[in-house]
Amino acid sequence: MKIIVVGCGRMGTGLSLNLSKKGHQVTVIDSDPEAFEALGKNFKGTKIVGIGFDRDVLAQAKIDRVDAVVCCTSSDEANAVIARIAKDVYHVPRVIARLYDAIKADIYHRLGIQTISTTGWGIERAAEVLTHNRFDSVYEMGNGNVSLIRIEVPSLLVGHTVNDLTVVGEINVVSISRDNKTFIPTLGAIFEPRDILYISVINSANDKLKYMLDLA
Repeated sequence: MKIIVVGCGRMGTGLSLNLSKKGHQVTVIDSDPEAFEALGKNFKGTKIVGIGFDRDVLAQAKIDRVDAVVCCTSSDEANAVIARIAKDVYHVPRVIARLYDAIKADIYHRLGIQTISTTGWGIERAAEVLTHNRFDSVYEMGNGNVSLIRIEVPSLLVGHTVNDLTVVGEINVVSISRDNKTFIPTLGAIFEPRDILYISVINSANDKLKYMLDLA
């Protein structure tokens, strides 16, 4: 994935390094050139000095070609502005804004902007939300016949129950991550937008699961 991270503070630095190590193309924007020192000499991404909502800076970062933008500056207002520009002007598929004021989160969720908080989110969790929107095996069990799949719930399954995605002996929803919390669902649990699903699947049922997730 091609990802822009705006803000090279503790969260932005950690997230940029995490994503870069996983092979993603990362561009980091910060108004302070000294902030990039925290990335270290081995950082393979692109570093751009500038204001994150400046159109010229965003053009230099090739925002029209990226898969995601993460706004991690120290200002809620700046993060919100950058997120709105990325979402509404450049139509970036995935936009995340860090907000210190949790009360604003619902407002931005309705605008299609995922929010994160410094206290409630770890870097690994933010990276998960950014990158795991596809059929992705994160762990193989036993001799490899059973895999643990992590994926964001497809829109066609929102409002359906866990039971609708369960095939006894083949496919089972192990857990759901929602609103910074992970829980083991009952068969009657209803999928909500932006849920991250962890699904155990026997390898012979992979194609069946992809079909059920509308990925076939």
